[in-house]
Amino acid sequence: LFSAEGLGLPARLSIFQVTTTSKIMAGAPDSVALLLFFVFWYAGNMKYNEYNTAALNAVGGKTSGLTMTVATMQLGVCAVYAFIMWAVKINPAKLFGLQMPEKQSVPKSTKADLIKSIPLAFCAAGAHAATVFALGGDPLFGQIVKSAEPVLAAVVGTIFYNKAPSFYKVCCLPIIVGGVAFASLKKGDDGSYSLKFDTTALVFGMLANSFAAFKGGENSKLLSDKGIAERYGGVGNQFAVTQIVGFFILLPILFVTEGAMLPTFFEKLKTDSSLQFNLVMSGLCFYIYNELATYTLKVTGAVTASVANTAKRVIVMVYMAAVTGKVLTNEQKMGSAIAICGVLLYSLIDDLLKGKKKAKSS
Repeated sequence: LFSAEGLGLPARLSIFQVTTTSKIMAGAPDSVALLLFFVFWYAGNMKYNEYNTAALNAVGGKTSGLTMTVATMQLGVCAVYAFIMWAVKINPAKLFGLQMPEKQSVPKSTKADLIKSIPLAFCAAGAHAATVFALGGDPLFGQIVKSAEPVLAAVVGTIFYNKAPSFYKVCCLPIIVGGVAFASLKKGDDGSYSLKFDTTALVFGMLANSFAAFKGGENSKLLSDKGIAERYGGVGNQFAVTQIVGFFILLPILFVTEGAMLPTFFEKLKTDSSLQFNLVMSGLCFYIYNELATYTLKVTGAVTASVANTAKRVIVMVYMAAVTGKVLTNEQKMGSAIAICGVLLYSLIDDLLKGKKKAKSS
């Protein structure tokens, strides 16, 4: 998911404010549109998780040998959607906020721009595919593991991008790790605890977090080149290009890992209307909810964005528990609560301490 910082966008306004540089669109007031973008961002994320789970179940679940195929085809749907937007030169995303859609023309990117975009697209595609594997292993525990993303972001940022978190943020990381670890425990009949978790969800969830951390760093590095950013013509085009290139990156990996299963997949696809529907809808929801996230995060303050992302994780977990009928264990409930609170504290602590320091100095 794109954060304002990861996209290289300034986070400067409260939830009910409008940027002075934003273009006033016909339709609903910007404050109403922003609220609707939040609602549909959450709804899109929830429905993506539901459709993704249904698509994986339709091909036989995590042991079917078709998880990479599903992940790749979802990006294929994203690519088709992007090409359609360029063909009609309209991006309908703002309709979710009851505003007029924006124009979206083909970017003027050069061959060199596309080559420079490959690392970002690779990381984005890797994060997406790994997330599909993690959620396919266990949709609920996968979400808990995904909440540990700041831990990997801190490590990757420090080592590879010279962007170390503050001392106070580092102090929050053990809370997140501890929460995920506690969620991995299971109480035995004799009252003793032992580690018990879905290995696929844990391994691929952490892999997804790693890719997401590199994605944020590569995105910032790419957008630091003002020429590339200008030729893209906006975040919408950059996201579209990233999904298209990511699709073509996953294709050879798909053929190497699951190529032998492709005839089986296409046979299922031709005859199974459930697979057809859930595959298309999961791809569309993935694309749209990410776009709506950019609309909200780029015009809200850092505190609002942090709270929104944390609330989203909780809402998605509750929704998926209801959809799948799987009940979280007491350890998972407590562990996820600790991890998510740790993430929220990690996101807010610098701002909170800055406010205290300013109050003391004044």
